[in-house]
Amino acid sequence: MTLKIAVAQLNFVVGDMPGNAQKIIDAAKAAYAEGARLLLTPELSICAYIAEDLFLRPSFIAACDDAVKTVARETAGLKDMVIVVGHPIGKDQRGKSVSVPQRTNSASVIREGRVIENYAKRLLPNYQVFDERRYFTPGQGTCVFQVEGVSVGLLICEDAWFEEPAQLAKEAGAELLAVINASPFHIGKGYERETMMIERVKACGLPLVYAHLVGGQDEVVFEGHSFAVGADAQLAGRAPSFEEKLWFVDVQRAADAIELKADMAPARALDADLWDALVMGLRDYVRKNGFRTVALGLSGGIDSALVLAIAVDALGAQNVHAVMMPSPYTAGISLEDAREMARRMNVRYDEISILPEFESFKASLKPLFDGKPEDITEENIQARIRGVMLMALSNKHGHLILTTGNKSEYATGYCTLYGDMCGGFAPIKDV
Repeated sequence: MTLKIAVAQLNFVVGDMPGNAQKIIDAAKAAYAEGARLLLTPELSICAYIAEDLFLRPSFIAACDDAVKTVARETAGLKDMVIVVGHPIGKDQRGKSVSVPQRTNSASVIREGRVIENYAKRLLPNYQVFDERRYFTPGQGTCVFQVEGVSVGLLICEDAWFEEPAQLAKEAGAELLAVINASPFHIGKGYERETMMIERVKACGLPLVYAHLVGGQDEVVFEGHSFAVGADAQLAGRAPSFEEKLWFVDVQRAADAIELKADMAPARALDADLWDALVMGLRDYVRKNGFRTVALGLSGGIDSALVLAIAVDALGAQNVHAVMMPSPYTAGISLEDAREMARRMNVRYDEISILPEFESFKASLKPLFDGKPEDITEENIQARIRGVMLMALSNKHGHLILTTGNKSEYATGYCTLYGDMCGGFAPIKDV
């Protein structure tokens, strides 16, 4: 007996249920052509993660229901193919849709045009970026289904971090665990997940396939890095990080044991993960919000140089506009460095002196500042003039403005309100 599992490590868009459904349909057909008979999609793949208060809208839940039906209908001709699709479900106690539903973070198991099973996530995280108890109620049951003679137990993300859900799936007859996930990235998180899932396999004795989301959504990034762990608690394969991938796991029954085999992407340096997370986070924020180009103030310093390089990697040099706005206090070396950065990155670069505006502000405020020495007030006026300039470019050309402050600066308030804080996205705010 051999079963080929396909993991659809895909980048979905929050609220684009038709588009997300089509991605799943395309992945199912491609996986089927490669001989796969089980397709795993990530947690809440139909609506994408994190949808926040959209979950509270009945129309949103209804659109998710329609998208699941579309996936089922469009894959009905794939004989013996099973597709696991993550989506919210809203029902009352009688099973009827209602205006204020009792929602669950669920997954449907689809076979040949029909939903044959549903599973509701049992354990709801409510820490860090998670707020799932606001939107969902915990599930109570288990879900075990058959594919090509293999009994597969389904878990959703947090369920696999604790012993009980996996043990209940085993008691219900599961021989293999399929875990669908949307677990936000932080440095080293992928290897933390591997370690935790190895411990889960040791505890329950079942091999495990971990299907993970990839892509950026607002302030969080999902890095992919799907993987499989054999019943011997050894890593059996790993998908690449930070890229969409249809990744395959071969399941074989040897005597009474289930063995897994898959391609193994090499381990990565933590700095490489961090860079790719910053690039993906910026790229997806820009594109998913309908922008094409970005602009930023280039000071000649480290932070704006870093943001410039991230933007070029994320969007291409042709879509990045760098602006240097010197004042009477700008050092010559800052101008030289900014010009050199723009030359190396091959981006559009403009210099706009803010001296006339700065002098005009001082003249207007002189009667009110009379007798007081220049201090941080004048420094902040400069920053605010630059903010106005950048926002004007945004309004005129449609650029998304990138701010360049780092985590230490924002944490301590070492920045200027309405000045260098002006913008739509802060790529290094958590660095």
